[in-house]
Amino acid sequence: MSERPAPGAREALGAAPADVFRKARRGAPAGFFACEAAGLAWLAEPPGGPRVARVLGVGDDHLDLERVAPAPATAAAARAFGGALAALHDAGAPAFGALPPGYTARFPGAAGFFGPLGDPLPMPGGAWPTWAEFYAEARLRPVLAQGRARGVLDGDDERLVERVCARLPRLAGAAADDPPVRLHGDLWSGNVLWSADGAVLVDPAAHGGHREADLAMLALFGAPHLAEILAGYAAAHPLARGWRHRVRLHQLYPLAVHAVLFGGGYVAETRALLRDLAG
Repeated sequence: MSERPAPGAREALGAAPADVFRKARRGAPAGFFACEAAGLAWLAEPPGGPRVARVLGVGDDHLDLERVAPAPATAAAARAFGGALAALHDAGAPAFGALPPGYTARFPGAAGFFGPLGDPLPMPGGAWPTWAEFYAEARLRPVLAQGRARGVLDGDDERLVERVCARLPRLAGAAADDPPVRLHGDLWSGNVLWSADGAVLVDPAAHGGHREADLAMLALFGAPHLAEILAGYAAAHPLARGWRHRVRLHQLYPLAVHAVLFGGGYVAETRALLRDLAG
């Protein structure tokens, strides 16, 4: 896969001034835009972190952001972004599964969202003591249920998911005891805008998770100058031994989401990855 499907690439725009980027959807799920706004604010807090698009206004059916003037991605900007991403992660999160505090304060107990504006999937939030429990209970089993409800995944897929869940502590390897970090959560290349001042983050599914997840998402759809991003990251925060072997493990959830939302080759690729991870 070289790019994410068009429905998730850029969101719908409503009427807004020329210097404002408006995402709009009538009948959006309750809290959808508030969740994104709170996520952007949470990601913008840590000193030394990446630039995050400023929220200019938010309502039930829209989100107004600063419009970012595009510029080519450069190797130097990519390396700087890698270091800044490490600083963001190092700011930490209260728990695996924690959603942005500004969102949970307004919508206690509500799920977050993952996916395109037109069809976002609920993304469970909460507090899990280990990454393995979080990934099984808040990501893999829920996306399996979503796939079965839509007739995309079946009983054989469920058995594979359960085998993977049972193996998660072992599959996590040297990173099994890593603490929860502050993740963008949907860090595919289309959600990293490049400006004259470097990278700018947009469209998060922010939550407390594993640092390797954001890096795996960058690799899933091919971020520009990925090697430089990773070099900048490693210089700021060396990754646990064997992290390259865990990239596909962290790609399983977003890949399964794409199977649920878009079907086609994503279903076959998800099943192949499940078989590989199930051992």
